[in-house]
Amino acid sequence: MSIWGKIIGGAAGLALGGPLGALVGLAVGAAVDAGIDRAPATARSARHTREVTFTIGVIALAAKMAKADGMVTRAEVDAFKKVFKVPPAEMRNVGRVYDLARQHTAGFEAYARQIADLMQGNRPVLTDLLEALFFIAKADGEVHAAELAFIRTVADIFGFSPDEIETMIHRHLGPDPESPYTILGVTPMTDDATVKARYRQLVLETHPDRLMAEGVPADLIAVATRRAAEINAAYDEIMAARRKVRERGVV
Repeated sequence: MSIWGKIIGGAAGLALGGPLGALVGLAVGAAVDAGIDRAPATARSARHTREVTFTIGVIALAAKMAKADGMVTRAEVDAFKKVFKVPPAEMRNVGRVYDLARQHTAGFEAYARQIADLMQGNRPVLTDLLEALFFIAKADGEVHAAELAFIRTVADIFGFSPDEIETMIHRHLGPDPESPYTILGVTPMTDDATVKARYRQLVLETHPDRLMAEGVPADLIAVATRRAAEINAAYDEIMAARRKVRERGVV
């Protein structure tokens, strides 16, 4: 079963606790009121609990992100669907949690703290989630100041330093975010060996298999897959350009 299908049916059997647990309780109650059957509570593995909790946390933060500027646009909702590959048959379950998260009184900080505790400092996974939030924020063509403040706060809760946060923001919103050097987080003055080391580090951090091993459901690795493609393309572009320079005898 897709992880999305477990949100209402399977999450009811988990002792999630915290603000995400409260959100699940509201979603399950709404599903019962709507006449939707849910799976009976059964023993769940730690991995299953981690997957479902992370998934619910992703939905909650995405919903709060979309509302950060005071208005949820169709483009932002569509961006969420594109990033997380929600099957059409599961949209009802996901939409129920998404709508409740937007309306729930719990602040996004509480959701972010629970995700940070859940992932225990797993930087690649937390970075992947921040990448998704940027994608949603940019979906309507403009990143509102409130959305940027939202991302900064979430990143801070996740344990990223101010310099790391600003580097990420520059990569998405800088004067040339599509530059291969910006994508890799290096400069044209960075030597080949350092560029290669940075590339290898990023490939390792964003590899979908690694994220899945860390408990991220397979349905949620679309962001990592796209980021990995960007990293590979950026590295190839930089190395190809430098080879051309060397072939021309320009140092």
